[in-house]
Amino acid sequence: MYDTSKKKETAILVGLINKSQDEETVVEYLDELAFLTETAGADVVKRFTQRLEHPDSRTFIGSGKLNEVRNFVLENKIDIVIFDDELSPAQQRNLEKEINLEKEIKIKVVDRTRLILDIFASRARTAHAKTQVELAQSIYLLPRLTKMWDHLDRIKGGIGMKGAGESEIETDRRIVRDRISLLKDRLKTIDRQMETQRKSRGEMIRIALVGYTNVGKSTIMNMLSKSDVFAENKLFATLDTTVRKVVIENLPFLLSDTVGFIRKLPTTLVESFKSTLDEVREADILIHVVDISHPGFEDQINVVNQTLSDIGAGDKPIILVFNKIDAFTFEEKEADDLTPITKSNLSLNDLKKTWMNKLQSECLFISATNKLNIDEFKKVVYEKAKELHLKRYPYNNFLY
Repeated sequence: MYDTSKKKETAILVGLINKSQDEETVVEYLDELAFLTETAGADVVKRFTQRLEHPDSRTFIGSGKLNEVRNFVLENKIDIVIFDDELSPAQQRNLEKEINLEKEIKIKVVDRTRLILDIFASRARTAHAKTQVELAQSIYLLPRLTKMWDHLDRIKGGIGMKGAGESEIETDRRIVRDRISLLKDRLKTIDRQMETQRKSRGEMIRIALVGYTNVGKSTIMNMLSKSDVFAENKLFATLDTTVRKVVIENLPFLLSDTVGFIRKLPTTLVESFKSTLDEVREADILIHVVDISHPGFEDQINVVNQTLSDIGAGDKPIILVFNKIDAFTFEEKEADDLTPITKSNLSLNDLKKTWMNKLQSECLFISATNKLNIDEFKKVVYEKAKELHLKRYPYNNFLY
């Protein structure tokens, strides 16, 4: 019996340490990049980092580090080299030439943006999501079209002798531009349909679950709505916004589960996912879900808050929910340990006494998977929704 299973690709990761991101930050970024890589279906073999004040304009990393990367790739038959930051089209072309000593490119060079786009493409299920992802991919691809017709360059002459290779590139660019125009028109039609759907839902209170990717939004959605939204311990398990009617006590409202955010989120994705993000923009209340078991949860909060501000939803009422308290761990310091206390040494009760203490009832600690503190969570959601409902429908106060 032959083994027909597809061999997983192998990858190495490359990141830069500079003024904007110290070594600890880069390690955390590469941890996330490794998770992205595993989500995309490849195995991470090794990580490379380099201290540079600015990325090299030609190859992103210095020549010495590039030689080290190339040698490791060739010796270990690595399939993909993944950079944690977005590469310019010129940097990507130069890296492909340098890493692949032969004329024909065999080893792929991709950046964080391309990796995220590939994951989105593999996760897209509906026509809406597929169109949004294809638009983002096409916008990313346009400036990166390589000269695929080099073998025809030798017939090029001087003035009046434009080579076939150059004309083929222009043809490819025109095809991609036409495709982008078509996809934008298609999305405008979808946007109008989605807007009509949102209007047809009436004037019910609308609540949206937002947060970093893989923090448990879909699990909370399933718990509150008793539905079966796809949830998985992988990044970007949810691409399409799911809306369900939820009733707590006697109060009905609409709850939406949205695509997760991530640091360095490609701008092309934000633009193409406009209609999906409209669910967030038009919500009355946002439930910001945070994975408190993640060591960088405070940075993730900042990323989400910045993204909400960027899309015009930063001023909405927010309920901050710290999920996964069942997975929270900390390192208790010994009595004779005189090293400074860090966040990793704080217990959950210690954390609650920090800046979170000022949030009072707006700050909740739950485990959606193990159903911990869910009654308190539902009560806060109910009170917030009730408050808005009474403002919108004051004549309905006899219901409460």
